[in-house]
Amino acid sequence: MITKGTIDFSELDFQSGETILIDKPFGWSSFKVVHYVRKSANVKKVGHAGTLDPLATGLLIICTGKKTKEITNYQAREKEYTGTILLGKTSPSMDLETEIISEGSLENISDEMIYNVRNSFLGEISQVPPMYSAVKLGGKSLYKLARKGKTVVREPRNVTVSKFEIKIALPEIHFEIKCSKGTYIRVIADDLGTKLGCGGLLSSLRRTKIGEYSVENAISVDDFVNRAQKMVTITN
Repeated sequence: MITKGTIDFSELDFQSGETILIDKPFGWSSFKVVHYVRKSANVKKVGHAGTLDPLATGLLIICTGKKTKEITNYQAREKEYTGTILLGKTSPSMDLETEIISEGSLENISDEMIYNVRNSFLGEISQVPPMYSAVKLGGKSLYKLARKGKTVVREPRNVTVSKFEIKIALPEIHFEIKCSKGTYIRVIADDLGTKLGCGGLLSSLRRTKIGEYSVENAISVDDFVNRAQKMVTITN
C-alpha cells in the first residue's frame, strides 16, 4: 500500500502489483489520474476502485498489475465524504459542471424543515442514477448521451446512507456522509432540494475515506509522478 509514509519507491514493483492511495485534485477525471500513474510508473495494467467526478477531490485507490484483481474488494466498502450543497439552484448535472437552469426562493425554508428532510435520506433509500454519470446503458455511458442533450429512462437503485450530518449556513448546507457503494451524492443534493421545494445542487465534494483507508494517508499525483519517474530512470 503506497501512502505518504512510503519513501523508497525502489522497493516497489508496479508490474507485479501495487496499491496506491492518491488524493485526486480538483478538475481531474479519475481516468486522467490512472493515465498519469500508468505513464510515470511505466506499467500497462492500472485501474481505480471507484470513480470521482472531475469537480470532486479526495481519496482514489489505484491498483497496478495483479493488484487490479482486488479492485472490487475496495469498491464494495463504505465511502465517506464531506462537501457542500447549494440550495435554491439546479443544473442538469446536479453540480457546478453544467450551467444553472433554475433558481428557487429560500424565503420559507427553515432549519427545522431542512433537518426533517435530511432524516429522510438516512438508512436504505432509492436513487435514480443521474444522466451525467459513468453508468452504461446499451454499451454507452450516460454522460455521453447527456452531453448530446438526450435523456433516457434509468432504473432506480437501492443504496444505504448510514451517516448524514449537516451544518446549515443558507444558502449552503455543509455535510458529512457515510454511504454504501454506488451512492450518488449529487442525487442526494438534487433530491433534497426537490423535497424542500427550492432546488439544490452539489457545489463541492471531497471523498475522505474508503473503508479503513483515509485521504489523510494519500499522496498527491505530483508527488507520485516525481518519485515514480525517478525510480524508472534509476532502474533503466
